[in-house]
Amino acid sequence: MAAPDQLFNLRNNFYLGAYQAAINNSDLPNLSPEDAVERDSLVYRSYIALGSYQLVINEIDSSAATPLQAVKLLALYLSSPDNRESTITSLKEWLNDSAIRSNPILRLIAGTIFMHEEDHNEALKHTNTVVHAANMELHALNVQIYIKMHRSDYAEKQLRLMQQIDEDHTLTQLANAWVNLAVGGSKIQEAYLIFQDFSEKNIMTGLILNGKAVCCMHMGNFDEAETLLLEALNKDAKDPETLANLVVCSLHLGKSSSRYLSQLKLSHPDHILVKRTSSAEESFERAIQAAA
Repeated sequence: MAAPDQLFNLRNNFYLGAYQAAINNSDLPNLSPEDAVERDSLVYRSYIALGSYQLVINEIDSSAATPLQAVKLLALYLSSPDNRESTITSLKEWLNDSAIRSNPILRLIAGTIFMHEEDHNEALKHTNTVVHAANMELHALNVQIYIKMHRSDYAEKQLRLMQQIDEDHTLTQLANAWVNLAVGGSKIQEAYLIFQDFSEKNIMTGLILNGKAVCCMHMGNFDEAETLLLEALNKDAKDPETLANLVVCSLHLGKSSSRYLSQLKLSHPDHILVKRTSSAEESFERAIQAAA
């Protein structure tokens, strides 16, 4: 009989966006050295998700294991635009090092950073690997990358791989919801039911609330979406996805979205909605000047 997975609840909390719960319940006794490193990497990634970049940078020193060093790279990358170039240089050096480049956490962080850079082909070089065929996080990240590339056909293939490995895995269910949202149509209701199931069985998180809200918006239920998003905003007033979704939802409801957009610009100036809005504003200004 297989030993119980001591990290199951910690992983689940992290996957579903219950980052503080992951941190608070991470004091697990008698872990193997390998599990202890995975536990620490999940805790530090939870701190990163909460925006506590400096804590991670300060606590992980040069003697830490490779997965933790990789997590520190992510904190450095996200902490300041000034760090990005040097962080990517360091990352590429590590990925060229035959001793560590196959580490799954390093590959996951590489995929995450290159996805942030919108260099999707480079991201896939590191996440799309047969070496870690059973690594569900790498598969889930692939699904996200393919969706960002507007290749829902490839995302569906990746999802089928995940279903073959473990159909009931939290990440498989999440990936299923993401793919359903990308495909649209009748699949939106299926995505909503997945997020609803998560909300009934787990801590209600911003990730789950945003998932349900996006489904509602796709189905034209903007009032319900707004209620869910305001609940998410109460949990984290600076969450970029909540703010971005509130901008869209408010516009559909005929309400002012300027405050949410201002908050998004202040806390997440690199968010794609901010970039697109700024680009549209600049184009509008140029058109006015040309017409004057």
